[in-house]
Amino acid sequence: MLTMNHSVFAASLAAKAVKALMEEALLTPKPGLVDARDNGSHTDMSIDLMLASARSLENTFREIANVSYQHPVNRTLREKIAEIGRDGEKVMLRATNGVNTHKGAIWALGLLVSARAVLSGERDPLQIMSIAGRIASFHDRYRPLQQTNGQSVKKKYAVVGAEEEAKLGFPHIQDEALPALLRARACRKTEVEARIEALLALMASVDDTCILHRGQLTDLMAIQRMSAAVLAADGFRTQSGRKLFYRLSEYCNVRQLSPGGSADLLAATLFLID
Repeated sequence: MLTMNHSVFAASLAAKAVKALMEEALLTPKPGLVDARDNGSHTDMSIDLMLASARSLENTFREIANVSYQHPVNRTLREKIAEIGRDGEKVMLRATNGVNTHKGAIWALGLLVSARAVLSGERDPLQIMSIAGRIASFHDRYRPLQQTNGQSVKKKYAVVGAEEEAKLGFPHIQDEALPALLRARACRKTEVEARIEALLALMASVDDTCILHRGQLTDLMAIQRMSAAVLAADGFRTQSGRKLFYRLSEYCNVRQLSPGGSADLLAATLFLID
């Protein structure tokens, strides 16, 4: 049975996960994604819907934290949090009238919340991601058999998806998002600029199945190339960087392409460091 301190700890992790989702949603501007300015490439989403979706997941993350608290890293834990996550998807879909706003984020953040609760005294992002990878690597015997959009895209294009990203310990957060965010902060850029650069670092490197689901491999390669170009031009600090950024946004919006996988990983990054 959980003590009051355990429950408070679980509630704090859940609140932190929801905060990360809301901060990602509110970050403005973002290419192809819903933000505080507009709906990006989405016709079925809005900032209000994204925020409602994030809030609807607080109990899900709290339950994951509760069952994970100092739990051994094993298949039992993997299956427990997977069941909670699937129930959380249903709650999310009820809150959004069937729109899939945060399915990928439930997976990524759910694992990180679980890992943080397993290592209740650990705050090092690298250690937390490592434990999350170990949890993700166990087989879930109760996983539904139906194929998801992400699985179909992975098979078609032979790319690494969200599942493999987690099993590997979130290498794109470790190698791209975190360094970009910390580097921008060290250069005294604004927090908005730092977070946008972390997102761009992900968009430049992640084989985003959300983009591939709506578009083609050529679209993914173009978005990766343009994202890298914005970073190379020092982002919003230069006129050329701003022009490249808005060209990237136009490319996403006109073709209705959304880097949702990168957005999920940005939210996970914010959870780990803030």
